[in-house]
Amino acid sequence: MRGTYMLIWILIICLSQVAVQSQYYSKSLPYHPKPVKVTNLHFFLHETLGNENPTAVVIAEANIPSNDNNSSVPFATLYAFDDPLKIAPEHDSEVIGNAQGLAVYAGTNTTDAVIYADFGFTTGKFKGSSISIFSRNPTGEIEREVAVIGGRGQFKMATGFALLKSYFINATNVVIEYNVTVIHY
Repeated sequence: MRGTYMLIWILIICLSQVAVQSQYYSKSLPYHPKPVKVTNLHFFLHETLGNENPTAVVIAEANIPSNDNNSSVPFATLYAFDDPLKIAPEHDSEVIGNAQGLAVYAGTNTTDAVIYADFGFTTGKFKGSSISIFSRNPTGEIEREVAVIGGRGQFKMATGFALLKSYFINATNVVIEYNVTVIHY
């Protein structure tokens, strides 16, 4: 019995020395955050529906017998889009990038959509950079706000918001003005 107690004490002393001698952490370094940048972007998204070269198409639709949701778009309709971004609302204005993503019309009594979109810039100062938006988009309203949740390139770790304004809407064309405030490092 006496040998067992002695062995236990030796193990306790050895284990305590292991804990004292080991360092499972690194040295603390002072935190020097990079300065925050705020970038304001202004552009127009041009969407074309239903002609020979659509930029948005329905890829799934719920099998609902009627459209009782008072909406021009049936509930649970999923769209994929690849819309050009232009510097002006005119159809022939310069293309500066494109918005690719998905939109699902998720409101049973409204035209609310939940959108995920990556706005990639292909020319100019922000060529190769993009911002990501994932937000509810009440498309029935003329003016609305959506969240910027990320980005890449010059917009790494971006946050912010985009103010959207429906500029032009008809049966086959939609033009939406974007004023985006991007906060990034």
